[in-house]
Amino acid sequence: MITLKTKYALKALMVLADEKAAKGDALRIEEIAKRSDAPKRFLEHILLDLKRAGFIGSRRGRNGGYELIKDARTISLATVLRLIDGPLAPLPCLSRNAYQRCEDCTDEETCRVRAVFGGFYSAYILMVESLTLADLQQDARPLERFGLN
Repeated sequence: MITLKTKYALKALMVLADEKAAKGDALRIEEIAKRSDAPKRFLEHILLDLKRAGFIGSRRGRNGGYELIKDARTISLATVLRLIDGPLAPLPCLSRNAYQRCEDCTDEETCRVRAVFGGFYSAYILMVESLTLADLQQDARPLERFGLN
């Protein structure tokens, strides 16, 4: 399950991607909050994280605000999820980026819990890593290409 913070991050990125496609103007945080239906104070922290990650930039001055600086087709949903929420794996021993051996595990190769969760995690990660911000913008049902509704 994604957190509310990640949902707001994705919605803010979609707003900025739509604006870039429409006019290319930078948007003030109040406008992003209004369009994404996110609380402004909460959004400030999210936008700073997205800026540090290099997805968005900011402009000062009269026409200042935030703007998308990467192509929406290059922004992986998995990258955004990891940035905001941390590792995606349901168990630390399954994580590619934050692997840790489970404290109570004596043998990962025969661990039934790891085997079951590893199976569905593999399918999940393949799908999430193939989706981009552009998929969210263009298609309300991007998972249909995987045969899922």
